[in-house]
Amino acid sequence: MALLAAAAAIVTLAAGAPGAAAAGSLPCDIYAAAGTPCVAAHSLVRALYSAYNGPLYQVRRASDSVTSDIRPSASGGYADAAAQDSFCAGTTCIITKIYDQSARHNDLTVEGAGGAGAADVGAPADALPVTVGGHQVYGLEISAGMGYRDNSTSGVAVNGQAEGMYMVTSGTHVNGSCCFDYGNAETNNMDTGNGHMDAINFGTECWFAPCYGQGPWVQADLENGLFQSDSGYSKNTANTGTGPLPFVTALLKNNGQNHFALKYGNAQSGTLTTTYSGPEPSVNGGGYSPMHQEGAIVLGTGGDNSNGSIGSFFEGVMTAGIPTDAADDSVQANIVSAGYGGPTGSTGSLTPGAEISLRATTSCCTGDYIRHQNDAAVISPVTSSSPSLDKNDATWIVRRGLADSSCVSFESRNYPGDFLRHQNYRLYRQPMNGTALFRADATFCPVAGKSGTGTSFASSNYPSRYLRHYDYGLYIASDGGTNAWDGATSWTDDVSWSVTSPWAP
Repeated sequence: MALLAAAAAIVTLAAGAPGAAAAGSLPCDIYAAAGTPCVAAHSLVRALYSAYNGPLYQVRRASDSVTSDIRPSASGGYADAAAQDSFCAGTTCIITKIYDQSARHNDLTVEGAGGAGAADVGAPADALPVTVGGHQVYGLEISAGMGYRDNSTSGVAVNGQAEGMYMVTSGTHVNGSCCFDYGNAETNNMDTGNGHMDAINFGTECWFAPCYGQGPWVQADLENGLFQSDSGYSKNTANTGTGPLPFVTALLKNNGQNHFALKYGNAQSGTLTTTYSGPEPSVNGGGYSPMHQEGAIVLGTGGDNSNGSIGSFFEGVMTAGIPTDAADDSVQANIVSAGYGGPTGSTGSLTPGAEISLRATTSCCTGDYIRHQNDAAVISPVTSSSPSLDKNDATWIVRRGLADSSCVSFESRNYPGDFLRHQNYRLYRQPMNGTALFRADATFCPVAGKSGTGTSFASSNYPSRYLRHYDYGLYIASDGGTNAWDGATSWTDDVSWSVTSPWAP
């Protein structure tokens, strides 16, 4: 009864929304003003308190195993990614720690082995370059076998206590494997039973049918199930998932006793949508009302280290008590104002950070541009009247070469963390996984156009092969050879490209 009374008091407190957040407040300032302070605040891209100037995350160099903390450029500001670039120059780095900005110091480190997965590895530090608020920063890109955790936390909800949480993630880097989670988990990396987790899940795994649409969906991982309602399956036919939004706000709150809610929003614009608000689950034999949270924090895996999922993480917090809807709305407004995926501020050149489009120069195809379509790279016409999707697909962000900083790599404008890379000579848009092979396949070295105009791009690991269009597909091709795309006819024109201003601003 005492626990129920405490939960009721928390709900009442949240409904009263004591205090108002000051102008310029960041998410944890907003939640604190609403009476539900952050007990965990993790972000690679920015401070989540207006006064915070401590470390955001730690990277470790492959060359000598030395580590360095990456901090905001100013109190309450964006990450100093230039410090990471300088520290990691000439080698590669992985992310070894994500600092908790709250006073609780619930820092996340690379996750150890669990009941369903071997020990994880750290994510490559340069896999997810993004622009936030006009600043070049990095997110966290999780591939299978990567994850972070803290099993010895302070202040995180346990044994039916109320809590809220959100994360900013991406709808373009997901799969249907278990489990891309952020939130409350077991303290021993094992599945200890129903209700022992309370975490946001984001992906395309449909645990309880029916799920509507193709996803990805914001779901609650409450252990032994990904829940869209008290029955597990979706009761909301309008909840077809977020689709491939490049930046998504995913939110879960739970009073720990008899009620949980799920929300999502476009992290670049608009407000939150509630997809479920109602009783705790009553399936799987029960055990979810009340909850039995253990208070660990997990990121990128399930509670037992089920680590087959992929996902992107930019920021996230956990609160003591349930935030008001008004506080959630204010946090969403702040996330939108942060400027995820905004213009880089540079266009039309091969300078790292510039946004460009690449136009064919062969006489047949001077209105055609390199774009991605169904994951493959092709050339197709793009004009001022083309749909915005076509314009976005034909826009690339120039990055320092992933395998050679004197060359370049091309990141998709609308699929953050996906790069143009060759595989069996064909070009595709794929997420960067940190391997040496991917880095080499996604690195191209500019030279003067072979036709005498524009620029040609030599493959870093096949230097006699150049980026070429052939039959509207994109290949790395040599000047003559056994493959059809190596034919000498029009080769010099086909491998020469005009670097232009981007179609998508």
